[in-house]
Amino acid sequence: MINSLSWFNSFVSSPSLLAAAEAESSSLVLAGVLLSLVVVYFASKIGGEICARLDLPSVLGELVAGVIVGVSALHLLVFPSAEFDASRSLVMQALQMTAHLSPESLNLVFETQSEVISVLAEIGVVILLFEIGLESDLKELIRVGWQAAIVACVGVAVPFALGTAGLMTLFNVPAIPAIFAGAALTATSIGITARVLSELQQLSSKEGQIIIGAAVLDDVLGIIVLAVVAGLAKTGEVQVTSVIYLIISAAVFLIGSLWLGRLLSPLFVTLVNELKTRGQLLVSALIVAFVLADIAAVIQLEAILGAFAAGLILAETEKRAELEEQIKPIADMLVPVFFVVVGARTDVSVLNPFDPANREGLIMSAFLIVVAIVGKVVTGFTLFGQPELNRLAIGVGMIPRGEVGLVFASFGASTGILSDALQAAIIVMVILTTFLAPPLLRVVFPQTDSVAVPNLSGIDDL
Repeated sequence: MINSLSWFNSFVSSPSLLAAAEAESSSLVLAGVLLSLVVVYFASKIGGEICARLDLPSVLGELVAGVIVGVSALHLLVFPSAEFDASRSLVMQALQMTAHLSPESLNLVFETQSEVISVLAEIGVVILLFEIGLESDLKELIRVGWQAAIVACVGVAVPFALGTAGLMTLFNVPAIPAIFAGAALTATSIGITARVLSELQQLSSKEGQIIIGAAVLDDVLGIIVLAVVAGLAKTGEVQVTSVIYLIISAAVFLIGSLWLGRLLSPLFVTLVNELKTRGQLLVSALIVAFVLADIAAVIQLEAILGAFAAGLILAETEKRAELEEQIKPIADMLVPVFFVVVGARTDVSVLNPFDPANREGLIMSAFLIVVAIVGKVVTGFTLFGQPELNRLAIGVGMIPRGEVGLVFASFGASTGILSDALQAAIIVMVILTTFLAPPLLRVVFPQTDSVAVPNLSGIDDL
């Protein structure tokens, strides 16, 4: 009878104990997220302020600050990987001092907290591209469309061809890994370039619009290239149906969303004017942005393309200036998360030449860096018959690879396509092109205070 009662009591109490444990874990996840955001905001402000006082783009300071608080130095903002678990996160250690969780529970909190921060970073870049769309001129983008297309196609073809051929001939890399590494050289990080162009008040210039248009096309082409090389790596042959699907879906989405958006934009303005609740414009605009971003993600494109298209559509309405002002607090809160996280995920230990394991990768990375820079800089000089264009600025604006290159590197590593040395070479290339582009853009664009264009909301204060 006693044993039966003991069993019954434990059965009754277990659900409550489980609920209590889950409640404690939930509160710790929230605490971890809040503490991580404190680290992000503190780092972004310090880094941005230092660079602003040195007359450098603040985004460079945010990236460097991310590196300092991330996996390369302080371990304040780290993410689960083979090398990092909860015991190596200082944020998790701080929580463990009061919670005393088991290692398994602490790792679960760590993984959940890291996922939340990663999602906030992705939302941050969606908001950033929505702002870029608002600051862009659709008519100007259409007018420079053929120029942007030339820059994008050359910027994909040249580094891909040079990188693949060079790795095969100079370093005897097998064909498929060489093709994959060459593909990692193709796409441009639109977020980093657009941020710097806005700080320089060059986003609305002809060069700025060509760069943004080409970077958007680069993103689409990069997705297609990734699909091609992924299929090649898995099956040894190109999956033509997947490539055709991506090309058609990208074209239909971009053209269709812009056409339908311009058609329905008067309805949007009428609806907003009829609403009486607080935040009617901002919330309605975010609904449009998130719906298009979601559609883009569902059809295997980048969510940022949908957000950019939404910004372009709403920039054509009479609500543009008001919306630019209202989006500022959202950008101030979310955009820094993206740039600090990019820096925090970057492991600069691969740059250590004293580690023998890094030397082969550093030699290949030196070659990839040259190809990465030259392959994009030449794109500006393919635009003939327009002597007034700053061709060098266009090429430099296409240099940063950012998170796009890291996607290629992580995919190649997870599938076993890339050797350790080649993976390290790609990571080094991504790091240096990401960090070199902001100061180089500052050099190639003439400094002027007479450009009467609005700043990207919230950017100069980040």
